Amino acid sequence: MSLPLHFLRPAAQGFAAGLLLAIAGCGVSSTPDSSSVSPPAQGALKTEALVQSEAVMADASMAKRSVRPAPMAGYAPMSEASAPGYRDEQREQYQALADNPIHSVAEAPVSTFSADVDTGAYANVRRLLNQGRLPPEGAVRLEEMVNYFPYDYALPTDGSPFGVTTELAPSPWNPHTRLLRIGIKASDRAVAELAPANLVFLVDVSGSMDRREGLPLVKSTLKLLVDQLREQDRVSLVVYAGDSRVVLEPTSGREKAKIRTAIDQLTAGGSTAGASGIELAYQMAQQAFIPKGINRILLATDGDFNVGISDFDSLKQMAVDKRKTGVSLTTLGFGVDNYNEHLMEQLADAGDGNYAYIDNLREARKVLVDQLGSTLAVVAKNVKLQVEFNPAQVSEYRLLGYENRALKREDFSNDKVDAGEIGAGHTVTALYEIVPKGEKGWLEPLRYGNSGAVVSEKTGEMAMLRVRYQLPEGGNSRLIERPITDSAAPASEDLRFAAAVAAFSQQLKDGRYTGDFSLKDTEALARGARGEDRFGLRAEFVQLVELAQSLRTTTASNSEPLKGGNN
Repeated sequence: MSLPLHFLRPAAQGFAAGLLLAIAGCGVSSTPDSSSVSPPAQGALKTEALVQSEAVMADASMAKRSVRPAPMAGYAPMSEASAPGYRDEQREQYQALADNPIHSVAEAPVSTFSADVDTGAYANVRRLLNQGRLPPEGAVRLEEMVNYFPYDYALPTDGSPFGVTTELAPSPWNPHTRLLRIGIKASDRAVAELAPANLVFLVDVSGSMDRREGLPLVKSTLKLLVDQLREQDRVSLVVYAGDSRVVLEPTSGREKAKIRTAIDQLTAGGSTAGASGIELAYQMAQQAFIPKGINRILLATDGDFNVGISDFDSLKQMAVDKRKTGVSLTTLGFGVDNYNEHLMEQLADAGDGNYAYIDNLREARKVLVDQLGSTLAVVAKNVKLQVEFNPAQVSEYRLLGYENRALKREDFSNDKVDAGEIGAGHTVTALYEIVPKGEKGWLEPLRYGNSGAVVSEKTGEMAMLRVRYQLPEGGNSRLIERPITDSAAPASEDLRFAAAVAAFSQQLKDGRYTGDFSLKDTEALARGARGEDRFGLRAEFVQLVELAQSLRTTTASNSEPLKGGNN
């Protein structure tokens, strides 16, 4: 009787995976054609066996390739580094960011940052865990982990583009601190209600994309979006490898068969001239520009640019310059081993777009079908948040995540300072850990104190929240102000789950602030806050925490250094 991989002991699992790879090397294919695989139903969860078998199949697919498809006409032959099956485990690139520091309210009562709706870090961390790897610290951005999940926030009732919710409750990992949750929720829009869209699919067809997680998944992903197009929408298709070219001129959304055919004909091969592809994509976007419409480039790549302009600062500045034309840039990350996550996240930020990582068709459906309005339609731009803490009620605080979204205090009222965009239906969650006055904090007390501090007379207020934004068409920014008061109410289900995700994110890094709160505690907290979980996302998160526990135990048994807090 043969057993699934997940019933075997770790050593036996490794032997079974090696056997499959050996069989694959003999020319037996174990990987289905992704274009013929129908997307799984919403909310369907991968079993551990499916997760492991997919990872094995991906490795087998790369090991078995001995014949490369012919490169696209006009493209240079593939180098060894870009050939199918080439693996370099150290080439993935992430931005190393130190956690936000602890602030004394007496010295720095104001915290200011830009809104962020990206979710790519969560899907990428999920991919790494499902591959049996604990993620590097740079891969874990707490705000993108928390913002991956939907929450039940209040919708706007006063004509604003979004509603604002706040909540305060005890921190699950520190008896002396409390968690302040700030939630923003924009009204959703059906696809039929969206403005006409001018979309440019910009696809990386270089040799590094010639793997199952690369171009085949890109093609299946884009065809999901094609199904959502309307007659008034226009689509162009630009590709790049050693150079760039237009595969499909601006085409009406009613010609779905023509668009699918153009996507189907794509093959991978060659080096990666990403900058020239971006330039050409912006040209196509301007050619079919729709005034007062949605004008957006969707860049699908692993970010491994190696020909032409490839330095990070120049590419980012290009996106900054081009956003002034009214065309935004969304990045869809694909691929493994050589994935440049740092570039993908920052390009989207600079291009006034959003960033998502696509690790499977279910994620593609989530981003480009279920959340299409959020992905394409902006309801507010340059959204900035500022919290002023009351020194009579709060002594210390730290912002969880948003390290690369920090703004100066004076930037809040300066409309020339760029900030994040919020799309239709988007939710934004921000968490602060605060030390109430009189509780033990992180900072040592000063010998001479701060006798010059002004104590607020608003003793019932913990803080004041300010949100500043501009409408999509521009104009002067608008301001929303909400006082935050203390409450004895227990933590809501949403706050408890968000706290579990925040704890997990910190534990995957150094876990310096979560203390003795273990992964097992995080699992229990998340399991007790799953709620209705319509799409199964919270249940999947619980499984990922369990997987991280197993991986950490395996790492410890192999006497390797542990990262990311306690078991």
